[in-house]
Amino acid sequence: MDLVELSGSGGVRVIVLNRPDALNTLTAGLVAELHRALDEVDRDESCRVAVLTGAGRAFCAGLDLNGYGDEDNVARRGTVRATLVRQRDIAGLAQRLHFLRQPVIAAVNGPAAGGGLALALASDIRIAAEGAVFAVSFIRAGYSACDIGTSWLLPRIVGAGIAHELMLTGRRFDTAEARRIGLVTAVVAPEELLDTALAKAAEIMLNPPLSVELTKQGMHLALEAPSFTAAVELENRQQVLTAMTEDQPEAAAAFLGKRAPRYRYR
Repeated sequence: MDLVELSGSGGVRVIVLNRPDALNTLTAGLVAELHRALDEVDRDESCRVAVLTGAGRAFCAGLDLNGYGDEDNVARRGTVRATLVRQRDIAGLAQRLHFLRQPVIAAVNGPAAGGGLALALASDIRIAAEGAVFAVSFIRAGYSACDIGTSWLLPRIVGAGIAHELMLTGRRFDTAEARRIGLVTAVVAPEELLDTALAKAAEIMLNPPLSVELTKQGMHLALEAPSFTAAVELENRQQVLTAMTEDQPEAAAAFLGKRAPRYRYR
C-alpha cells in the first residue's frame, strides 16, 4: 500500500497521506513518499493547484511515537547524525510545501497535531472539516514546541500573542477557534470538504498560471522583506513580468467577455 497517494486531473493534484490506521502519523517511509509526491507535483506543468489531505479520520497526528522506522539510518550514521538527518527530512516537508511552485490547499479532515499541524501551516490555504482538532503537540511529547517551521509560520498566520499561548500550552483547539483566529478560512461538513477544496482550486485557476505562482512567492517574500520599500519594489517587478506574458491580455479579455479563460502558461 502506498503511504502517500497522488491523483487528480484538470490542473489539480490531490495528495493523500495514507496511514489511516495510524492517524497518518509520520514515519520514515511516509516522509520519503511525501517528498517524492511533492517533487512530482512540482515537475508537472499541467498542475496548477495541489490539495493535501489525509485518509480516514485524521489529517496527520504528527510523529509516530511507536517508531519512526529509520533504524538503518541510526546504525549507519550514529545517533546524533541520524537524528539530525531525520529532523531535516521531516522539517524539509514544510519547506517543500512553502516553496512549491503551486498553491497548496490543506483539506484538514481530522486531527492535525504536531507535524500534521506544521504541514497545514506550510500550506497556503487551510479548510477544515467539522470535528477536526488542532494542537502544536511537540511540547506535550517532551520536545520544544518550535519544530518543523511552526515557530515561524504560526505567529504570521494567527499573530504572535495567540501563537505563544498555543505553543507554550500545547493544548488542543477545535475548528470554531481555528476559524476565529484565522488559522482556517472555512469550516465545512466532512462530506463537503474535498469538494470545497476543489472548488477553491478551480477559483484560483481562473487566474493566469504565472500570476498565481508569482503571487504565492511574493506573499511569502513580503513576510520576510526588510522594509515596505523592498516589498513594493518586489511587487513592481512582478507586475512588469506578468504584464509581459501572453496570458495577461487573455485574462483581461476573458474577464471583460465574461467567459472562461484559455491560458497557455506563456
